[in-house]
Amino acid sequence: MDQKKLMTWGIIGFFLLIIFAMISSATFVTIDSGERGVLFRRFAGLEKEHIFAPGFHVVAPWNNMYVYEVRESQIEEAMEVLSSNGLNIRVDVTVRVRPNFADVALLHETFGRDYMERLIRPEVRSSVRQVIGKFTPEELYSTKRDEVQTLITQELSNTLTNNYIDLRAILIRDIELPDKVRTAIEEKLEAEQGSLKYEYILTREKQEAERRLIEAQAKADANRILTASLSENILRDKGIEATLELAKSPNSKVVIVGDAGSSGLPLILGGGN
Repeated sequence: MDQKKLMTWGIIGFFLLIIFAMISSATFVTIDSGERGVLFRRFAGLEKEHIFAPGFHVVAPWNNMYVYEVRESQIEEAMEVLSSNGLNIRVDVTVRVRPNFADVALLHETFGRDYMERLIRPEVRSSVRQVIGKFTPEELYSTKRDEVQTLITQELSNTLTNNYIDLRAILIRDIELPDKVRTAIEEKLEAEQGSLKYEYILTREKQEAERRLIEAQAKADANRILTASLSENILRDKGIEATLELAKSPNSKVVIVGDAGSSGLPLILGGGN
């Protein structure tokens, strides 16, 4: 009888142990840093008002806790899109996103934990196609790349924000054109650069010619003014002043004062110690 009771208690203990193990795994939930929890109550539905923060939580075994990673995530997308003139262009983009902490329950209800494939990737493709389709290959290759990235960011941010996702950044890694188109664009850009360089040289030469003309005109005007100001009396006075200065010099000289020529200036002969 004792052995029978022992076997009975052993079987009961075994089943209790199994039940305890099942209850333990179902009711004790640990949410790590960088995660949030959403609780689904089997008899009350999804709990939208309360988002469970990182830590240890006890959950009834008939309820389910869905744990979401809310760290910043990154997806890379390569696709072929059409430009404004119908040419195929390959675009590689990188998108960094994260769920809004307070809206994880709504995100779970709308898209589930597979929101990256159900929401973000399709919206990235749609926004890229819509924006790229407004530009020509030449604009995408040369001058409009930053503008394209800004427009895609604005377009995608509006959509994701309305669907509980925070867009952190979108980066265009590469825009690849068909070889023939890229070669034609490069040749055109090279020709434009050559033309700009030639125009610069012509402008510089024209400016240099104008500078020389102005300089020559200034010299001519100065000479004309100087010539007009040098009368015969002024020249005679300047000659007398120079003679007086030489006369003060200790060097030997002969100064003849009088009509030494048509100018009437003094004539200085000789010189030396």
